[in-house]
Amino acid sequence: MITVKLLGGAKKSFSSDKLEVQRDDITISALLDDLKAYIPAHLSQLDQNNILVAVNGVDSSVLQGNETLLKNGDVVSIIPVIHGGRSKRLQFDLINTTVELVLLKKTIKEPIKFLESIREKYPSLAIQGIQAQYILNIGHVKKTVAISLSAKKADTLLSNKIETDILMRFACTRQINEAISKVGVKTNTDTILVILGKKPLLEKLLNEIEDLLESDVFPKDNSKFIQKEFGITQKELDCVISKTPLEDLLAERSATLFH
Repeated sequence: MITVKLLGGAKKSFSSDKLEVQRDDITISALLDDLKAYIPAHLSQLDQNNILVAVNGVDSSVLQGNETLLKNGDVVSIIPVIHGGRSKRLQFDLINTTVELVLLKKTIKEPIKFLESIREKYPSLAIQGIQAQYILNIGHVKKTVAISLSAKKADTLLSNKIETDILMRFACTRQINEAISKVGVKTNTDTILVILGKKPLLEKLLNEIEDLLESDVFPKDNSKFIQKEFGITQKELDCVISKTPLEDLLAERSATLFH
């Protein structure tokens, strides 16, 4: 038997927060197909292109993705990823947390002081700045932040603050100083803010700083730079059975950091 936990909007499709499936030795892909039979006809179908799937608390993207083989006793968590926001912003929901991404303009003279000032003004938000060149795309952010949120829930953060954990996972290092030096905010460098918190506070902050935001969060393809910086070879990418091999390798390195 496999236990399926349904989080966030997934509960609406099934009118339940948990299902027990009397099968084992099947893949995640086969399980998702089987789950369609559990959805009442009058409810919306689960969007398989916009979900994260965890097996026993581990993001499936660092296992074998949808080809991960499930066995008796496994607990599978299904977490919808919801997109939204304005042109200058990307917003999505992960594990009951709203996440917002924005790209700061380079014209901010002292970005570190700016980051410190908004943290001080909005202490209920978790705010981290990452050099944009170290972020591949929105999928990379989703997988990395989901790992940090799962670590927080399991009380296994790499640091005492989730924003520091996020920084370390994007840098793929357990050393805080190394993470700050490598991917942290720097003057005259494109910076993406990763902000977690309640929507009303997010709206208030982002309305306040709207004039400091670029119109496109991901204007460049950073894949070659990231491969070089993290020593990821084409041979490694070719060995990953996935539509997003670089995303998945980065997520795997982020997930395998230990305190």
